Amino acid sequence: MLIDQLFATRTHRMKASEIRELLKLLNRPGLLSFAGGIPDPDLFPSAEFSAAFQAALQPKDQAEALQYSVSEGYLPLRQWIKGEMARMGVACDVDNILITSGSQQALDYLGKLFLSPNDTALVGWPTYLGALAAFNAYEPRYDQLNPGGNRSPTSYRDAAAEANSRVKFAYLSPDFANPTGETLSLVGREALLDLAEELDCAVIEDGAYHALRYEGEAIPPILALEIARKGSIEDCQTIYCGSFSKTLSPGLRMGWAVAAKPVIAQMVLMKQAADLHSPTLNQMAVYKVAEACFDSHVAGLRQAYGARRDAMLSALEAFMPEGISWTKPKGGMFVWLTLPQHVDTAEVLTRALEQENIAFVPGQAFFADGDGCNTLRLSFSVLDADEIRTGIQRLARLLNQGTRV
Repeated sequence: MLIDQLFATRTHRMKASEIRELLKLLNRPGLLSFAGGIPDPDLFPSAEFSAAFQAALQPKDQAEALQYSVSEGYLPLRQWIKGEMARMGVACDVDNILITSGSQQALDYLGKLFLSPNDTALVGWPTYLGALAAFNAYEPRYDQLNPGGNRSPTSYRDAAAEANSRVKFAYLSPDFANPTGETLSLVGREALLDLAEELDCAVIEDGAYHALRYEGEAIPPILALEIARKGSIEDCQTIYCGSFSKTLSPGLRMGWAVAAKPVIAQMVLMKQAADLHSPTLNQMAVYKVAEACFDSHVAGLRQAYGARRDAMLSALEAFMPEGISWTKPKGGMFVWLTLPQHVDTAEVLTRALEQENIAFVPGQAFFADGDGCNTLRLSFSVLDADEIRTGIQRLARLLNQGTRV
């Protein structure tokens, strides 16, 4: 008997990330990659991290830095996050905060916490493929989330009941979403809270890109709006997932979850069973850098990434053929393209790599039902303005050759 015959049924839902596979191409000579939604390493606060790690390994701190620690996370870092959440309108205690190994770990824990096989998760069409990967292991049923649309709570409930299922949560990234770059309006956020109350389900709010706004006024997090309604985080059904990956460093794998204490208590038990705690040394370094320069560093990121977004939108306007539309994000790292219905962007990617030495992510990976073959995601975070213009010109040339109706 082959050992894979012993694998649990959940493994059939686990698939390789297309983005992870595309990242293997980044060292290819001359490649202009719009694929990975990764920060520009030239913008990392490297000097600050070097000083922070050295400080954490000084005699007075090194025992704490190198020893086992509590699963909840390094207290000074949780206190800093408490202050940051307060600035966003989320009043909470440190006991409402869990440090995770990136927000991806929080999504995995929340899938484990809420989903039994065939439970319904409401997600966007499209949505972040890392969320689908995290939830897939728990064998859910997916339904299309359309907050603020014309779909009634009864339609969600009836669709779940027909499948002998129950809606457990709605997942979304309301600010500059991955992959579309779109932002959910204040009206849409309030409508989502109404829907969650009607369905008696949780809301998982992915705030990975919240800090990267380049224009317009900030909209309060969904958790802040629910606290305003109910008076206390302990009465809320929203779980906020934050991350330092897009602001300070992705490689240190530092994220956090903010929620009512019963939710955090269960996630702590999962943390204890999974990896005991996130690396204390990394937590100490992130705290020291955040305390020293978070606001000024993020201001620099907004300026740099905002200019690159402008360069991409300008190039798309200048070079893209008719019949192609795209989003115009106010922040984040992504622009979403929709091509004519007959175009298969996976096939376009093959030709893009071979003929133009450019890369992007085909959109199909972001759809729970495998739809979206005529869509693609472009990231503007790593390339400079000239490279963006050159890459978009190459992509437009390719699309002009082979995708017209």
